[in-house]
Amino acid sequence: MWPFYVMAIVAILSTIRVITNANPVHALLNLIVSLLAVAGIFFIVGAPFAGALEVIVYAGAIMVLFVFVVMMLNLGSHTVMQEKSWLSSSTWAWPAALSFIVGLVLVWSMSGTASDKVMGQEIIGPKLVGIALFTKYLLLVEIAALLLLAALVAAYHLGKRGAEEEEQG
Repeated sequence: MWPFYVMAIVAILSTIRVITNANPVHALLNLIVSLLAVAGIFFIVGAPFAGALEVIVYAGAIMVLFVFVVMMLNLGSHTVMQEKSWLSSSTWAWPAALSFIVGLVLVWSMSGTASDKVMGQEIIGPKLVGIALFTKYLLLVEIAALLLLAALVAAYHLGKRGAEEEEQG
């Protein structure tokens, strides 16, 4: 039970640091730690598929994209000193310490028999997730797909309109 609480505390602390940091790179580092802690919680409660998706999709792909966008937007000569300050040990201390705690809990959780370390009654794998999504929650999945399609079409039209206005202006 204690690994769950440790991961929850790490997730809460790193999320608070996301909100309170004025520097976007510091906030993104703490958000990655928060997402990894949430993935650890998924592993602990017996949902390894959801935990793996959390790591791959959110902490992996989306956060790397955010980091690259933030770093690309800070172009110019005035940012050289700012980038040097990002490499200081105080910038990386909190995310590194919280990541170390997450790593320790995950290594402990994976050692030995996993049956006594999982809080849920059964392991929820991709098959059970797929069955639930496409039987019990089929209507909600279809509504979410339509909302995402509508957002994609709206973003395309808004972007197209913005490009046309730049060409005319």
